[in-house]
Amino acid sequence: MSIRVFYRISDAGYNKVKPDYVNNENCLRNCVKHFGSDIDIIADNVSDETFDMVKKYVYPLDNIKRTNIKGGNAGSFTMLFEKALLLEDETIVYFLEDDYLHRENSANILLEGFDLGSDYVTLYDHPDKYMLPEMGGNKRNVDGAEETRVYCSKSTHWKLTNSTTLTFASKVKTLKEDESIIRKYTNGFHPETHQETGSAYDHSLWVHGLVNSGRTLISPIPGYSTHGEIPWMSNFINWENE
Repeated sequence: MSIRVFYRISDAGYNKVKPDYVNNENCLRNCVKHFGSDIDIIADNVSDETFDMVKKYVYPLDNIKRTNIKGGNAGSFTMLFEKALLLEDETIVYFLEDDYLHRENSANILLEGFDLGSDYVTLYDHPDKYMLPEMGGNKRNVDGAEETRVYCSKSTHWKLTNSTTLTFASKVKTLKEDESIIRKYTNGFHPETHQETGSAYDHSLWVHGLVNSGRTLISPIPGYSTHGEIPWMSNFINWENE
């Protein structure tokens, strides 16, 4: 199985509290370190400075598309999603946002997740799964934790989880089968709430869409990647060293 990274970078994101080392260049450098420079990337609403930075890390340069999309993160995701649907069915597509860091061996870990037979894989162990809902935890948590099952691959433990962000991986054939669900929950302006669910679009995609339809989503424990927002960084890893 091969992995194709579809990366989204922008200077127009909404405000999040992040450590200094979580920035556009460090996160892109980290991605290239673990997945290689031959990635597809949308540079949406970026400055000339950011665009020049992207060109230092991504090759061939034809893989970079500079855009000015209305719709924010969801809009750039949709553009890459449509490109992913043109790939071979067994290709693994990793949709990746610009504020994530990865640990050593992340590419192999991602493959191990699919070896377990999961439909979708995230490398991010989201802390909201370990908190009471009234403290900001996932609304489906019971007594401060989500109900799950734990599995073991060659290198790590995994758990079933009910949601993640718009950074995730799947085989193309699964994306094709789930196209209508994915389009339904990514047609707004992230991070607005979905009108039907009252939750953020990315959360709704999983809880009300894919997982609710019977698809499986797994994440390693502890995480092999983290979102860069300080309250929601994966636990137990010194991400500054990654």
